[in-house]
Amino acid sequence: MTQHNTGLAVIGAQWGDEGKGKIVDLLAAQSGAVARFQGGHNAGHTIVTRQGTVVLHLVPSGIHHGITCCIGNGAVVAPHHLLQELDRLAAGGLDAWGKVRLSPLCPVVLPSHEQLDQAREEARGALAIGTTGRGIGPAYEDKAARRGLHVAHILDSVQCQERLDDVMDLHNFLLQNYFGKPALSIAQTHDDLLAAGERLRPLVADIPLLLEETFSRNETVLFEGAQGVLLDVDHGTYPFVTSSNTVAGFASVGTGVAPARIQRVLGVIKAYTTRVGAGPFPTETTGAAHEHLASRGHEFGATTGRPRRCGWLDIVALRRAIVTSGITELAITKLDILDGLENIPVAVAYDLNGQHTETMPQDSGMLACCQPIFEELPGWQDNTARAVRLEQLPAASLAYLRRIQALAGIPITLLSTGPARDDVIFTPDGIR
Repeated sequence: MTQHNTGLAVIGAQWGDEGKGKIVDLLAAQSGAVARFQGGHNAGHTIVTRQGTVVLHLVPSGIHHGITCCIGNGAVVAPHHLLQELDRLAAGGLDAWGKVRLSPLCPVVLPSHEQLDQAREEARGALAIGTTGRGIGPAYEDKAARRGLHVAHILDSVQCQERLDDVMDLHNFLLQNYFGKPALSIAQTHDDLLAAGERLRPLVADIPLLLEETFSRNETVLFEGAQGVLLDVDHGTYPFVTSSNTVAGFASVGTGVAPARIQRVLGVIKAYTTRVGAGPFPTETTGAAHEHLASRGHEFGATTGRPRRCGWLDIVALRRAIVTSGITELAITKLDILDGLENIPVAVAYDLNGQHTETMPQDSGMLACCQPIFEELPGWQDNTARAVRLEQLPAASLAYLRRIQALAGIPITLLSTGPARDDVIFTPDGIR
């Protein structure tokens, strides 16, 4: 893939877990900075290098290339989790402390946020949304209500105490009186946050200014999203969504750069579809087909270890992602998982209560009523794993990719054929 010196947003174009971490890691080698723009430590990006496998949660996926890795104001940060991740990377020989930069405007995820998140899911029972229980949703709630803490507040004892007294009084009231859970110590939380703040203080930086300086050096900035477009709190399958905006437009808001700086959007999709947690999933499959995708694809969440629901590629949902994020090109991952299938269904339309539609409903209740209309494509028996040139791929797999490209209406510019960094084919002009 030819990179231009501009802003490139890399987002998931399905329900998350598409392999964005590997793609960002690949492109970071030609970039000046990577900026994470939303989400928290509920995300998990897996990077496979020659030294081993690393799972990142808050640290951007460019950390292996020695470039500046920014955590923008749109992300929520649990200080103790970030410190653990930084220490773990440093112990493995990565200069994480020297390369990660943190916005002072990042909302702080408190231990009481985690307790509230878990208590709510427990209380919902069968109606649980399927959150990771990491406190991400409650932290974004307090941000919107203007009662939360920023990273800047944990650098000052007085501000930290004032903000904590306000927000934790409410948290403890809810925990005790609504959920029947024990209260958390405000004093202990204050002391722990100040200690974490002192360790994080050298990383705090003006992220918009830092990224503008990167652009001024004529270097590319990668904007890294977490989760996927179909989990966006506004445009996803609400209420079965994450608590932040995962669409590409939030890359500007979540880092503080001008929208015009982001000129390309790379949507990452699997060659099939997966989803973690509850919510509508039109192309979900069962039986032998599910077993094939789940076992060969090792479909377990990088953060929680939860098994992923598996299904066939959904072009209708992909078109919605392309519209809401202005996706200009696609990266396809896990093509090799489809090896050995006789036929491969692809959803090209839905049946909605007897009506044919090629548009994904915006309401998740309506989406749950949709039945996929499949186009059957021939499978292939040959191996695509570890291929590094299109000429190495079976004819049927190339036909599958060309059909996806035609249905999506945008080029596939990158193809992943395995988990390792070198298992990739760059196709800057699309699949010909």
